[in-house]
Amino acid sequence: MSKLKTSSSIKKRFKLTRNQKLLRRQASKSHLLQKKSQSRKKKLSRVIQVYSGDMQRIKQKYCVRL
Repeated sequence: MSKLKTSSSIKKRFKLTRNQKLLRRQASKSHLLQKKSQSRKKKLSRVIQVYSGDMQRIKQKYCVRL
């Protein structure tokens, strides 16, 4: 059987940790930043873990064994 290719969009948006957890960036940090407070923008720039409900579907696109 041939190797599975990881989706290019998934590679760009998510990072897989050593413990098979997926990390993602938060939305709302690219435009309309004037009306957002400094603390809100700082919190939005953090990297967070993907929700467990989405984890299996994204890992499947990432070509990771489940």
